[in-house]
Amino acid sequence: MLKLVTRHAGASETPAEPRKAESILDLIGETPLLEIRKISRGLSPGVRVFAKLEGFNPGGSVKDRPALKMIQNGIKSGHLKKGKTIIESTSGNTGIALAMIGRALGYPVELVIPSNVSSERKRIVAALGAKQIFSDPLEGSDGALRLCRKILTDDPEKYFKPDQYYNPMNSQAHYETTGPEIYRQTQGRITHLIAGIGTGGTIMGTGRFLKEMNSNIRIIAVEPEESLHGLEGLKHMASSIVPGIYHEEELDEKISVSTDNAYSMVYRLSQEEGVLVGQSSGAAIHATLELARKVKSGTIVTIFPDFGGRYLTTNLWTAWHEKTKVGNLKFSI
Repeated sequence: MLKLVTRHAGASETPAEPRKAESILDLIGETPLLEIRKISRGLSPGVRVFAKLEGFNPGGSVKDRPALKMIQNGIKSGHLKKGKTIIESTSGNTGIALAMIGRALGYPVELVIPSNVSSERKRIVAALGAKQIFSDPLEGSDGALRLCRKILTDDPEKYFKPDQYYNPMNSQAHYETTGPEIYRQTQGRITHLIAGIGTGGTIMGTGRFLKEMNSNIRIIAVEPEESLHGLEGLKHMASSIVPGIYHEEELDEKISVSTDNAYSMVYRLSQEEGVLVGQSSGAAIHATLELARKVKSGTIVTIFPDFGGRYLTTNLWTAWHEKTKVGNLKFSI
């Protein structure tokens, strides 16, 4: 029976004391692994499904990890100095992470964001004091990337751009933290890793570490089924600017998920497991269960990039509002 190890538990496998932190940044990483039991009923007895809950990071998402690593590397290399402004294009979570880190370290932050990202994300960024520059919603994350490049070109001395799509420190953060945590938490028994593709940093870095530990572990990416989709944070690679840190040849497989199927899994997770997540997590668990039904044994780990509180005003939940009632209370925004 797999007994999960959390934090840096000792040989006795007893839980460690909660961490004491001198800075909010010290709380990034060491997120828990949750076994998904109810919606995985009916699988072969030898199959177990787990989700790494990245919403427990202080900025609320998996993006805290690469954002911190890229900023630390920028300071170490001398490219980020006092007086410079951090600028980045983002669909939201990286922006929140950079806004938090910039505030903690004393750097101003400007973020180029598609104007149709959820209002919750916009409000969180604003609350952290970052300036928001909105790009064309129809151009998605690629449009934000192009506008950010233009702003940087017009005033290169003012800014430091972490460049999450091309900075190898993005995937390196996951190589150094996410991968080792998952391997330790499953006691090395992980057989499959399934994660969505945004910048590609999570799947590339985590997958590279796990492959080095055991080359038989299968690394499987998840992407939207179509170019026009409702899965914030995920990229349909065939129709997108491919991030420089993404190397598809390193993957064992790629699974496409429709917006409807991803949304359905978000609803099931909230109602059956009591876990409220975002669209990309819904896509990840849909792909995970699709694969899990095909195998007879294995420890399958997927990554839930964030929790769902920052999506309650998006189509994800307005659609739910039209379809159903929760208990005796009508769900409303």
